Parts: sequence; structure tokens; C-alpha cells
Amino acid sequence: MKRIRTYSATPEEAMKSRKWYVVDAQGKTLGRLASQIARLIMGKHKPIYTPHVDCGDYVIVVNAQKIRVTGDKMTEKLYQRHSMYPGGFKAINLRDLLQRNPERVIRQAVWGMIPHGRLGRKMIKKLKVYGGPSHEHAAQKPEPLEIANA
Repeated sequence: MKRIRTYSATPEEAMKSRKWYVVDAQGKTLGRLASQIARLIMGKHKPIYTPHVDCGDYVIVVNAQKIRVTGDKMTEKLYQRHSMYPGGFKAINLRDLLQRNPERVIRQAVWGMIPHGRLGRKMIKKLKVYGGPSHEHAAQKPEPLEIANA
């Protein structure tokens, strides 16, 4: 009698199949863009996907300043942090954060969609975000990837 076994990728196999993709964020909706990027860096688009192994690809995001959001999120969405000292609460809205640090907006949106723990910290390092149209990863020969804004 033939036994059917479940396939489980090893970290070595996952590293061999890694690719680099470049995504242009201009005019893309923030949440839809972040969910597609999270899917790529986790490796859910690959047939060898294994939840406990980092088998995702590298993603370079350019034009992070030119993302789009729906509704009143530009003025009403707040990014909050606390230094753990008295009076250390800081809040900044999306419009100001896009002007000051556009990379952080996309990085935080993607971070909210991947596992939080040792594996997630490893995965988020494969995300490279740039506010402008240029990046410094030309040596890796990234493939352009078009993400639908539907």
C-alpha cells in the first residue's frame, strides 16, 4: 500500500528558489499593495510554501511616497508610538509621515500582515522600501512585478 506524505520544504531548498522583485507603488492603494507584498515575502505564491520555513522572495518597493489611500485616511489615520517614559506618547498622521518617512508607512503595513515572531522578523528583512524611483539593488537583477490595484 502506497503512503502519501506531506511535503515540507527545508531552509536550504527555500534559499535556492529565492528571486528579487521590484514593485512600483505609484498610485497603488496601501492595503492592497501591502497584502500582495506580504504574500511574496512569506512565499505563499510558491508551490513549496511551508508555514514554518522562510521560503519567500525579496521585494523592492519604489515610489513609496506616491501611494494612494481611500477615504479620509490621509488626515485621520494615526501612527502611534510610546517611549515608555512619562509623556513619551507620540502620534503622527499619515500625510505627515509620508512626507517625513514614506518607507515606514509601507513597512508597518506589511509587518501587520506577516507572522510576529522570530520568523516574521526574518521575513521583513527581505522587504526593501525606497521613497523615490531609484534603488540600489540593480546587481541582483530584480524582475519588475505589476501588482493589480483592483
